[in-house]
Amino acid sequence: MPQGGCTLVYDGDCGFCTTSATWIARRWPEGGPTAIPWQRLPKDVIVGAGLTLEDLQRAAWWIDDGRSEAGARAIARALAAAPGPWAAFGAILLVPPFSWAAAPVYRLVARFRHRLPGATPACRV
Repeated sequence: MPQGGCTLVYDGDCGFCTTSATWIARRWPEGGPTAIPWQRLPKDVIVGAGLTLEDLQRAAWWIDDGRSEAGARAIARALAAAPGPWAAFGAILLVPPFSWAAAPVYRLVARFRHRLPGATPACRV
């Protein structure tokens, strides 16, 4: 695992996903979490988190000491790992009723990511 112990895993073939992951990673403190495309994730990390290739292709993931969360919760954890207002926003997205709203919004963005800026043909999968 990276030095910070937490990893945001995203689809490295999708330009929108890569841009989004890079954006949040720039806000994390040095030595903190790491963002890595699932295509470059070491197999022992995948197995240790109890994930499959299908899991990784389905959503973004937040892996923290072997525990993992997908989709909107992964994005919320990534935001919460950043300092300042992003941490507050991420924390809010983790609690009801905001978490209830975040999940369908995440699914909507994931479903139509091929239409968002930076999208690539791989985003249609």
